[in-house]
Amino acid sequence: QVQLVESGGGLVQAGGSLRLSCAASGGFFTIYTMGWFRQAPGKEREPVAAISWSESDTDYVDSVKGRFTISRDNAKNTVYLQMNSLKPEDTAVYYCAAVQSRSWIGVRDPSGMDYWGKGTLVTVSS
Repeated sequence: QVQLVESGGGLVQAGGSLRLSCAASGGFFTIYTMGWFRQAPGKEREPVAAISWSESDTDYVDSVKGRFTISRDNAKNTVYLQMNSLKPEDTAVYYCAAVQSRSWIGVRDPSGMDYWGKGTLVTVSS
């Protein structure tokens, strides 16, 4: 069973950048497909990006394509989300999640993930 801890959230002005990190422990990191999700106030949790166990495949939801980049460092058991050109509508709690599968299907529904971090808050001011 893997434990996930996110960091890197904060307050940023529109147009700015943040990099989120998610450190994994307690499992074999390379058996997990990883994803970032977010939940804005009053809204359901939604997928943002996903990355395959081998780092060779990534996928994004349309609203973040060209602005966000997901990556992972398997040697450090860490997955990242680089967020550029941030918009007020990106304000949310961002969650890291893992699914114990190497099958690649791209971004997954939150119900398809096995393990979750506690989240980190990103606030984008206008």
